[in-house]
Amino acid sequence: MKQRNFISHICLSMLLLLSIQAYGFQFTDINGKNHALSDYKGRWVLVNFWATWCPPCLKEIPDLVSLYESRKDLIVIGVAIDEADPGLVLEFVESMSISYPTIIGDRRVAAQIDEISLLPSTYLYDPTGNPAARKQGLITRAEIEEFLESKSKEVHP
Repeated sequence: MKQRNFISHICLSMLLLLSIQAYGFQFTDINGKNHALSDYKGRWVLVNFWATWCPPCLKEIPDLVSLYESRKDLIVIGVAIDEADPGLVLEFVESMSISYPTIIGDRRVAAQIDEISLLPSTYLYDPTGNPAARKQGLITRAEIEEFLESKSKEVHP
C-alpha cells in the first residue's frame, strides 16, 4: 500500500511539473514590461513570491538583488503579493534597491505557476524552461548558487 501511494505521489508530482512547464507564465512588471518564461531560454529563471509584510521575504531580497546583478545566466523576477496597496510595493522596491523585475501580483497571477500557500516561495526553471526546483520559506544566495553549481556539474562532469 505504501509503495502504491508513493508511486501515485510521484506520478502526481510529475504531472504538476509538466503542467507548470507547458503553461509557463506571463507577467507584467511595475514598469509595464512583459515577462514570459519563454523570453529567457538559455538562462536560469528564478521567480520569488514575497510580500512587504513578510519578514523572511524582506530578509532574502538583498541576496536576490546580489544574484541578479552578478550572474548573467540568471534572471530573477519578484512577485509581490500585496495587490491591495501597490504604492507600498513601489516604496519597498525603491527603499530596498530591488533592481530585478517586480510584479504586483495576486492569487490569479501566482496560479500561473502554483497555488502559493506560504511566503516566501521560490521557483527555479532551468535554461530550457523546465521546472528545476521549488522552495517554500527563506532562501539564500548560497543555497541557490550551490544548486546551480550542482546542476552544472551534472551537465559538465
